[in-house]
Amino acid sequence: MFQRRALPLYWQILPKKGCSNIQDQKRLIGPILTLLNKYKFVIIGDREFGSVKLRKWLCDKNVRFVLRIQKGRYIEQAGKEYKRLSELGLMPGTSFYFRDVKVTKQTGFGKFDIAGYWKRRYQGHVEEEGWYLLTNVGTLKEAVATFRCRSGSEAMFKDCKTGGYNLEKSHACDERLKTLILLIAFAYTCAIFQGDKIKRMGIQKYVCRLTAHRKWANCSSA
Repeated sequence: MFQRRALPLYWQILPKKGCSNIQDQKRLIGPILTLLNKYKFVIIGDREFGSVKLRKWLCDKNVRFVLRIQKGRYIEQAGKEYKRLSELGLMPGTSFYFRDVKVTKQTGFGKFDIAGYWKRRYQGHVEEEGWYLLTNVGTLKEAVATFRCRSGSEAMFKDCKTGGYNLEKSHACDERLKTLILLIAFAYTCAIFQGDKIKRMGIQKYVCRLTAHRKWANCSSA
């Protein structure tokens, strides 16, 4: 047995704006694969990491992954013509899992599994769009459960970047940036342990951000 691990691939420090290319992505992921080569893990990534070249490279490295792809991507199932993912009829509350699908007309990239999932309508709320996931984890349940880990990672990265630690505004580089990230990791870990302790004590409803009433806010500003 092993605990699920997901490496989100959407927080990068690159010396440019815009999407990264395959070489940037290899430089980003390569050291991580070396560091975790003794562990079982799954790499998750958003649509920026939709290159079939990246997926082929990960397969060659025997790495499991769940990567979101654009709904306009063409796929070819065995014995069928190429069709856009958006034409497969995915709607709220539905899902599918196709094995050994070709996702590019170019040769030499092999075949992958495609998972489709759109969360059902709940209390009048429905997600704007579903997930189209390219993966090699083997099942729909595993693919969806793994990709859901991304939501927690996004919240963490928001805290690190703009929601408190303001890493993006530090303008640090090289060794100073590494030191800052290490300090943030220690601080964030301590905050998680403290939050877990508060939750186990059952007093989380008493621990929240204070909302100042208008009259007290005016008194304070005076």
